[in-house]
Amino acid sequence: MPTPEPVIDLEAYLARIGHSGSRAPDFATLAAIHACHAGTIPFENLDILLGRLIPTDLPSIDRKLVRDRRGGYCFEQNALLGAALRQLGFIVTSLIGRVRWQIPDDVPTPLVHQLLRVDTIDAGPCLADVGFGSMSLRHPLRLVYDTPQPGCLEPRRLVRRGALVAHQARIGETWGDVYTFTLDPVPAVDLELGNWYTCAHPESAFRHSLRASLTLGDRRHTLLNRELTVRHADGRVERREIADAGELLAVLAEYFGLRFPAATRFGSRPDAPWPT
Repeated sequence: MPTPEPVIDLEAYLARIGHSGSRAPDFATLAAIHACHAGTIPFENLDILLGRLIPTDLPSIDRKLVRDRRGGYCFEQNALLGAALRQLGFIVTSLIGRVRWQIPDDVPTPLVHQLLRVDTIDAGPCLADVGFGSMSLRHPLRLVYDTPQPGCLEPRRLVRRGALVAHQARIGETWGDVYTFTLDPVPAVDLELGNWYTCAHPESAFRHSLRASLTLGDRRHTLLNRELTVRHADGRVERREIADAGELLAVLAEYFGLRFPAATRFGSRPDAPWPT
């Protein structure tokens, strides 16, 4: 007898993200849930800086992101979103890609970004992704090419390059790759390997920088090490330098809804950006 697919507490998840609308497996429901998730559950890598590995089994993700009201990165965020959508009747396929945002074309990158193909009953296949941090989507993208779509504060589009698909964002008049991927379903073992690299490999950027991001309807909050940035939909950008660990904890609570004990210090290793 086949092993039942693991499930999450769907009602708790929907309450966590504040979605009380339609549950039909159509594009409107996908877009509403996607926006609620992106604006409620922050992207963050803080457990890595506390010296912890990141488990990606569904019960662990459900406990951390829903019950403990924490955030996570792509292997947690998109696994949680995908599980919820499957339970609502969507067909969901996990994909994996290479991060390209602000990386020179000649620099190779590993397969370390999980994303989702979600098939809807009215709009066909779509790209869903609530786990890219500073360039996460707020709204899903229809799987059409060379057509700008309103995925977030900045226009987005998908571009075909043979078997590869590039997800692009436009800043000013310039389009740049956020990541590239194929439409081939990815086996769970490849997601496990990508997650291990992200949280444990000595060269992973997530072991050397503190990151948090939350994508709201009219602005995006981004924290990179000691700099907090608030980017507004009208183009205004506010930046603030964080002075000390106490201020960091206050910023995490105010801007990202992340609350830690007052003694928490994200510097358990010598190479962490917030030394004790």
